[in-house]
Amino acid sequence: MSRIDLHLHTTYSDGSLPPTEVLGLAQKAGVSALAITDHDIVDGIPEAIEAGAHLGIEVIPGIEISSRYGESELHMLGYFLDWQDSELSSRLAELRASRHRRNPRIIEKLNELGLDLTYEEVKALVGTGSIGRPHIARVLMAKGYVRSAKEAFDRYLAEGAAAYVPRDLPEPAEAIAWIRTARGIPVLAHPTWVKESAEGLFALCDKLKAEGLGGIEVHYSTHKPQQTSQFLEIARRLDLLVTGGSDFHGLTKPDIEVGVGRGNLKVPEKLLEPLKKAARTVH
Repeated sequence: MSRIDLHLHTTYSDGSLPPTEVLGLAQKAGVSALAITDHDIVDGIPEAIEAGAHLGIEVIPGIEISSRYGESELHMLGYFLDWQDSELSSRLAELRASRHRRNPRIIEKLNELGLDLTYEEVKALVGTGSIGRPHIARVLMAKGYVRSAKEAFDRYLAEGAAAYVPRDLPEPAEAIAWIRTARGIPVLAHPTWVKESAEGLFALCDKLKAEGLGGIEVHYSTHKPQQTSQFLEIARRLDLLVTGGSDFHGLTKPDIEVGVGRGNLKVPEKLLEPLKKAARTVH
């Protein structure tokens, strides 16, 4: 049975490979269908669709939108959306603008800590797309201040770290509504990021379903078997769609590979048809 991968990032946001190269890796991994889910930007989708047509891989238009949940973030994936929707484009542009307002403040904090880097260096590294903390981490790595992206986040960039700066984000219900307005299916990404008990996560998903949530990312590179089982049970009890993906980024997550995560991820191809059926009812 073929595998799918519904959570992938490219150079258009904070991935280190362009869509064409990501598709090439997907073909080698035996992936039959995938979703490009760059952060707050859909500009990589046309290149991915073209590469997919050449390689025989189905490409699903996707997005990953960050939202504010208490003192932390909650990420929402969107699938089969109209990526050319003007209202969605406007909202995503504002989210990217909030990153650009935030990034120089992070650089200032790093400078105050004695680290010599500029925002111009970060922008030169990216070249295009949605600039974020992973790009700053890569510059810190290149300059020898840290040995890995994880160290960069742990020491400087993560919430509560020395150079952390919060960013303006929508509420989860808003992110869901944006995806629904663009005729997409909203799915809760990597639910282990939600700082709640098992009961708290269920209650949150129940609340989000009432606000339009369509699914939950059950299969994920870092999920332990008991977590996968827990999320499957939430999906069953709430009648939510089940999805999954590697969350491939490339250099900033070097242990995560397209299609297989850390080597043992397999998102079943059979999960795609229910997602497509739900998308057809939206349209």
